[in-house]
Amino acid sequence: MNLQPMYTKTISGLARIANAFEQAHKENRPALMPYYTLGYPDPETSMDVICAIAEAGADLIELGVPFSDPLADGPSIQNSTQIALQQGMSVARCFEMMRELRRRGVKQPLILMGYMNPILSYGIKRYVSDTVAAQADGLIVPDLPPEEAICLEPSCKSYQVALIYLLSPSSSAERMKQVAQRTTGFLYLTALSGVTGARKDLAADLPAFAARARVAAHTPTAVGFGISTAEQVRTVGKLADGVIVGSALIDAVRKSKEPVKAAREFVRGLRGG
Repeated sequence: MNLQPMYTKTISGLARIANAFEQAHKENRPALMPYYTLGYPDPETSMDVICAIAEAGADLIELGVPFSDPLADGPSIQNSTQIALQQGMSVARCFEMMRELRRRGVKQPLILMGYMNPILSYGIKRYVSDTVAAQADGLIVPDLPPEEAICLEPSCKSYQVALIYLLSPSSSAERMKQVAQRTTGFLYLTALSGVTGARKDLAADLPAFAARARVAAHTPTAVGFGISTAEQVRTVGKLADGVIVGSALIDAVRKSKEPVKAAREFVRGLRGG
């Protein structure tokens, strides 16, 4: 079991995220951040799965807000979001579920990954306010570039909620500097150009990309997209401060008749890496 400090509202989301990375660093390992879609394969099972991955050793947890057009996501996560939407998931239901996860004892920092259209529909200030009320700590909005983020950044700053930007391997030096300066919480490095999804091999240029990003960053760095095995976690953990694994976890749940057990064992295996 991953022993996290007791959750408390008196510490900001930014501080909780920083503490999670710092603790992993003290233990000489990368912070492990599984991704899971809220509401997949149904709301109750998804909460059981998230509790299981918290117990199995996650340092932070990225929670997907289902959306009909998840452009940054590959087939596994797209399928999970469609099924979650069919189960009646909404932004408001996601916030309810996060509050329930806290009541069930999940103490790790929770990072909401969602797209801009649902945020605009819900209302930006209301979305950030309810993020805090639901005891979440940060936001990842993959279709919101820093140039257009003036609509969201002030609210996040006011509530001390992390607004985490993504950086791709094709980024120029100037772009890397810009994104690294604007992100808060951590800098999300995509291991490849394209959509999410488990890959057999890591990109050959990942070490050089991660090295350039760490020089530019004022926050921890975390690598996601395409990571699926403990061996890959080990490799990426030497390049960045954190490792994000999503599609492979979704696949493990989808293929099992015991999704909660499958999720727990999968994350334990990654933590072993």
